[in-house]
Amino acid sequence: MEKKITVSDAELEILEVLWAAQEALSAAEIRSRLSANKSWERTTVLTLIQRLVKKGVVCQEKREVYYYRPRIRREEYVQEETRNFVDKFFRGSSRNLAAALVSSEALTRQEIEELRDFFNQNC
Repeated sequence: MEKKITVSDAELEILEVLWAAQEALSAAEIRSRLSANKSWERTTVLTLIQRLVKKGVVCQEKREVYYYRPRIRREEYVQEETRNFVDKFFRGSSRNLAAALVSSEALTRQEIEELRDFFNQNC
């Protein structure tokens, strides 16, 4: 991702549906897949989709109806959001993030050991 893109929580739910589908979906298909967790009206789904299209995160293709697909991979988005989070709250330092997790007791001893093993294998 070249520029910082801000996606709301609701827009992210639309993206998650598209990423999981791994194919272009119509607005009706997106709404149907969201219906297990959300009771959004058709217009709400369309508004969220159009916001994502305007932001350049989703592209649309006209067939008998419009179909939508993500323009970025989930991994790219997560990586960019992680970078933004670390920059915003930890002055760009992953070390500061790790220190905050450890000092806040957010990680168990086992998780710390697993991370240590991970770092030792990948460095």
